[in-house]
Amino acid sequence: MQEDDDNQNLVLGILFGIIALVIGLVIGLTTYVTGQTSSATAPAAVAAVEEAPEIAEIGEPLVKLYFDSGKAELPAAAVAEELPKVLAKLAEEPAKLVLLSGYHDETGGAAVNAEVAKSRAVAVKEALIAAGVPADKIQMRKPAVTLGGAADDAEARRVEVRVQ
Repeated sequence: MQEDDDNQNLVLGILFGIIALVIGLVIGLTTYVTGQTSSATAPAAVAAVEEAPEIAEIGEPLVKLYFDSGKAELPAAAVAEELPKVLAKLAEEPAKLVLLSGYHDETGGAAVNAEVAKSRAVAVKEALIAAGVPADKIQMRKPAVTLGGAADDAEARRVEVRVQ
């Protein structure tokens, strides 16, 4: 009788252990999958862009526009020196689009950085529109990682411009 109770307790213990393992596995997988999805759209992981079809970056950026820490104002030197390169490339190949991608450095909080990266890209877009580029020729792209440049913070605070 005692041996039957011991065997029954052992079987029940194993059964409850398996059930707990399955529940833990389901919760773990759900958390893992949900974590990947939400981190891909979390403010720290994206430069905000307008809703548009995803456009792949092709080649190296034509120009990189650099910003001061925490600032989204496009430096006058960038307007004078770099934007004409974009305008010239579009004049050569008018069928192409301008693709903008904003980045930030590690200073500041995640939400602030996402907004700064977005504001920088919008500032470049507005400058291009003011220079005569039609708004429908400009696309904003969300980089997979918006934390830019391992070399230094100044390199990280940029907007990359491609004509493709």
